[in-house]
Amino acid sequence: MTGITSIVLVYLIIIWLSTLLLFRIDKKRAQQKNAQRISERKLLQLALIGGWPAALLARRLFRHKTTKQPFSTLLYIIAGVETVLLLAVAAYVLNQ
Repeated sequence: MTGITSIVLVYLIIIWLSTLLLFRIDKKRAQQKNAQRISERKLLQLALIGGWPAALLARRLFRHKTTKQPFSTLLYIIAGVETVLLLAVAAYVLNQ
């Protein structure tokens, strides 16, 4: 494994674990009265910087924000755009 690959892998693991953890925390706080919640903006920002797979998983695992709009739509847009970009980069690299 190259140095850059290791860095990317560590980065993704940190982002994915952080995203899962924050979804879990927000779900717990949603069940408490007057608890300070984690903003949807913060959760979407984590998705945008690479945490979208963990966000989609967390929604299922914790049954959290599964019908919330426009959150759900924005999360799927982020996942779709990043998937297309990832596939484009992979195709470019493979054709080199």
